[in-house]
Amino acid sequence: MAVHVHGAYLAAKHTVPHMRDGGAIVITSSVAGVRGDAGVYAYITPKHAQVGLMRCLAKELAPRRIRVNTIHPGPVDNGFQSAVEEGLGEALGVDGTEFFNRLIPLGRHGRPDEIARSVLYLASEESSFTTGATLMVDGSMSV
Repeated sequence: MAVHVHGAYLAAKHTVPHMRDGGAIVITSSVAGVRGDAGVYAYITPKHAQVGLMRCLAKELAPRRIRVNTIHPGPVDNGFQSAVEEGLGEALGVDGTEFFNRLIPLGRHGRPDEIARSVLYLASEESSFTTGATLMVDGSMSV
């Protein structure tokens, strides 16, 4: 909670007063922010809370035309995810990467550039009428 929720809250609290009208805030959540998976309470709960924070901020900042959205990546092909999968694999006795790939309908992890382009979209004028939204970038893992 301290990192995912309080961190996002403090970033907004201290940034918004200095923002120009018409800007954008993108809170990085996770596919876990819209899922409910047994045993993952410590991660899923703050990721859901980020969505609540985003929705409150989106309404509060709309008069200033500041858009606030969350992005929800699924597993991404990077070092952090590899470490998670290694630990999971050891705990469950399976290949962690394959375990996640089976949960993702597109059958693969996202690439960092795919996530970056989605954030860029939410931060740009291309999404000028998008606020209060949860953008899923998860290969349909949340469906």
